[in-house]
Amino acid sequence: MDSHHLLLGGLALLSVVFLSLYLALILWSPAPIITRESEKTYRSHASPIKPLPLTPLAKPSSVDLTIVVPAYNETERLPIMMASTIAHLSSQKQRTYEILIVDDGSTDGTSDLALKLAATYAEANIRVVVLEKNLGKGGAVRHGMLFSSGERLLMADADGASRIEDMEALWKAMDEIAPNNGPGVVVGSRAHLVKSEAVVKRSFIRNILMHGLHTILRIVGVGHIRDTQCGFKLFSRSAAQQIFPAQHLPTWIFDVELLLLAKQLRIPVAEVPIEWHEVAGSKLNVMTASLQMLRDLLIVRANHLLGRWKAVPSKTKLE
Repeated sequence: MDSHHLLLGGLALLSVVFLSLYLALILWSPAPIITRESEKTYRSHASPIKPLPLTPLAKPSSVDLTIVVPAYNETERLPIMMASTIAHLSSQKQRTYEILIVDDGSTDGTSDLALKLAATYAEANIRVVVLEKNLGKGGAVRHGMLFSSGERLLMADADGASRIEDMEALWKAMDEIAPNNGPGVVVGSRAHLVKSEAVVKRSFIRNILMHGLHTILRIVGVGHIRDTQCGFKLFSRSAAQQIFPAQHLPTWIFDVELLLLAKQLRIPVAEVPIEWHEVAGSKLNVMTASLQMLRDLLIVRANHLLGRWKAVPSKTKLE
């Protein structure tokens, strides 16, 4: 066999390998997230029975702030988080707001509890959305963001692990990087707590997972952000309008995709230290999540490199 045939055989083998990997990427990539008609509505204290239409993100804002709270079986932790959140928001008289609780297909009556909280805090604008099927945290956050009325949009976990008062530091940073309602993202960061008691006391496996994640993040392109996974992030409306329609991952690693999209769109990102404490009741299985993390990060990076997934800047959309 001469060198010509060897070369052809090598090229054929490479083609088969590449095609196999590409087919695997298509099979492993998550299906498009479908929004059902019932999920485009909300209930509230003012309308606990009759669902009302939500405001699409593409429309102009009607309040200063939307807080999106993804909630899956959160009857235990949600009341405490809501109490501190309402207390802080009530002290900010000059700021209009809404709280969007997205029940991610819970089975413990989370949406019923959320409506009771809406009645308890009748002066607050609490809206309850129910997803027909469990999507995952990323899917719930995405849905809430796509139907938010705020000029600025905060994602906040239902466990209350992040102090709501630290939102003011994120707000100030947003004023600096995105004046005049320009696009911007501000990430709450626990990186300064790495050697603190709050982190040291976490399980050994969780800390191993954290360090492994940081290494992988440097490889996939968001190593400049020290804490990608904190569930406390603030988006300007113009940034959210570009980022969230392009989000594909519904799983817990979705934060990385959001930051990759921001980088691709050249949207400024700031990282602000916040206080944080671990709250019991996490539904994350560390071993399963680790394997899912590796798979999803590879899927995100490969789809972006191959151009299958990409965000379109708003200027291009208008053209």
